[in-house]
Amino acid sequence: MTEFLQRWVRQNLGLKLFSLALAIAFWAALAREPRSEVAVQVPIEFRGMPENLEINSEHIPSAEVRVRGPERLINRLHPEDVHVRIDLDGVKPGERTFDLSAQQINELRDLEVVQVVPSQFQLSFDVRSQRQVLVRPRVIGQFAAGFRIGHTVSNPSEVLITGPRNRVEAVDFATTDAIDASGVTESQTFSAHIFIPDPLIQVADRKPVHVTVIMERTSSPGSK
Repeated sequence: MTEFLQRWVRQNLGLKLFSLALAIAFWAALAREPRSEVAVQVPIEFRGMPENLEINSEHIPSAEVRVRGPERLINRLHPEDVHVRIDLDGVKPGERTFDLSAQQINELRDLEVVQVVPSQFQLSFDVRSQRQVLVRPRVIGQFAAGFRIGHTVSNPSEVLITGPRNRVEAVDFATTDAIDASGVTESQTFSAHIFIPDPLIQVADRKPVHVTVIMERTSSPGSK
């Protein structure tokens, strides 16, 4: 066994010594290479959201990931190379605090994640809900003398909304964009988009609704 090892060491000894010297020189060059640190702002990615839940928080923070390493690699780093991943598997309705650390960052070869800001953040979750709400047209304008809005008809008269349950239940009705009915003396149909001020509420059908504005007289012609 000893004789075999000696023969193996002596075989191509010059090439092996050259390879060793090259490896040492490469390591020494890396050790002398300037090191840099950069802060990368990236969105937080959520995985494994339960089908029946929705995030009930309007403001979801992004993460500032501070990365350190050889200057040549830092200069090549792009925000899309960095991923902050949070696993939502098993979350339930209510508030939940999440920790952010290097463990939530994808592996960055030859680079070190030294800090993640914020180190914690909190989200609220609620059960997904949906229901139909009335459409209330919003009509404006300078109407002809002796006329006023008699009534309005929206088609469809209701829309389906979805979102976190407590927010869905708080919506009394949906409005339309302002409809200018200036100059209308009988009836006219307008196309308008639906608007709900809560940013976490979604309208299932985003097609414009058709609103018919029907005017009526406030007084008879020639009356005083």
